[in-house]
Amino acid sequence: MARIKLTMPEKILTTIKIPVRITDLNYGNHVGNDAMVSIIHEARMAWLSENGYSELDAAGTSLIMGDLAVEYKKESKYGDTLTVAVAAGETTRLSFELYYRISNQNGQLVAIAKTGLVCYDYELGKTSQLTEGLKKILGLS
Repeated sequence: MARIKLTMPEKILTTIKIPVRITDLNYGNHVGNDAMVSIIHEARMAWLSENGYSELDAAGTSLIMGDLAVEYKKESKYGDTLTVAVAAGETTRLSFELYYRISNQNGQLVAIAKTGLVCYDYELGKTSQLTEGLKKILGLS
């Protein structure tokens, strides 16, 4: 089976600490796939919030997820505190990538993830341009 291989960009935009909750565990007694996606979402929301934005108002546009990839490296358990480093990847005129390096409190790599985010205008029901405000917080201007 071919596995995805993600490469984390070097320039980190922010680092967020997220504790593993009991509700994040699956039947294997470790963080489940669905919970890992929620942890990634929480880190993205924290990054946007740090910059005064949200997914519905990201410097004059909204954001929708176009794709998601997660490469698991190690189990995470209840009581762990995860450190999520967020970095910007490729950008286009309508979209951008965010990468996430998730490590436990011992510095062990738990997962690397990537989300592709598309700028979207809900009123018009179509994609929109990457705004200057987003370019700034992505380190592009």
